[in-house]
Amino acid sequence: MPKMSLLTSCAKVRPLDVAIASLGSKSPDCVYLKREWRSLISCLLAQRGRRCEVCGRTGCRIFGDHIHELKDGGAPLDPGNIRLLCGSCHSTKTARVRAIRTRETPTR
Repeated sequence: MPKMSLLTSCAKVRPLDVAIASLGSKSPDCVYLKREWRSLISCLLAQRGRRCEVCGRTGCRIFGDHIHELKDGGAPLDPGNIRLLCGSCHSTKTARVRAIRTRETPTR
């Protein structure tokens, strides 16, 4: 079997059309950059412990997650509106809420 050079094999790969992909904004909402948010999360971690409030996981990064999201009118600095979640639970919850929001948003 003849050896193919890298250039020969790459020539057969079609270019990817990235124009169809829509990149959402990945910049954090300004509330997450404020001293009040960081102070609130520090207090919640001290009160509730550094563990996920959904699955109980410890020894990982813990995120302050708004139960009622800011985009949906949730209070940004209300301790009752914030759960402490591990990365997995936070990603799952965020994806679920985004899917619901997408379904409820009428297309133009």
